[in-house]
Amino acid sequence: MEYFTETSNNIDNKPKLTKLGISLIAVTGGLAAAISIVCIPFVSPAFRKICLPYVPATNQQVQNVLQALKGRSGSLIDLGSGDGRIVLAAAKAGFKSYGIELNPWLVWYSRLTAFTNGLSSKTCFFRRDLWKCNLQDYNNVILFGVEQMMEDIEQKFNTELQKDSVIIACRFPLPNINPIATIGEGVDTVWLYKR
Repeated sequence: MEYFTETSNNIDNKPKLTKLGISLIAVTGGLAAAISIVCIPFVSPAFRKICLPYVPATNQQVQNVLQALKGRSGSLIDLGSGDGRIVLAAAKAGFKSYGIELNPWLVWYSRLTAFTNGLSSKTCFFRRDLWKCNLQDYNNVILFGVEQMMEDIEQKFNTELQKDSVIIACRFPLPNINPIATIGEGVDTVWLYKR
């Protein structure tokens, strides 16, 4: 395959691109642009005041969250729902489940997964900033946070959540409230709080 051709008309004797060479440049440039567009929502959290990256919940974390929800019912919201696995598991357990996520690709992936699993009527996924979401309508809240945000989110919980609401914090505990239960260990630990 030739990507360049020599022509006798070329005064400087520089090779000219062939149609195949131009096509390859266009295809690779287009692929690079497409990959960049897809990756931006995954990289952009690093540039926010509080970096809240997408890290999928492990199967054990999902089981620990479900154990913390035993005996509970009502509405549930997962703040920073990622790929939706907590929301979907809660919907299977009988909750009307909501997921809030900034990454549009993860929101669409979660919606598609809910649809393919027959859970669309029990789940809703929104592209929204968790700091701008009012939590007063939810009596079960799940959060996979980072240490830098836990004090601020605790204040949000105290302001917006109704009495008898349950908060399940994953990966990092709330700093000023004592949990009523701690389930699991290491990275899979979840802390259960009652408002």
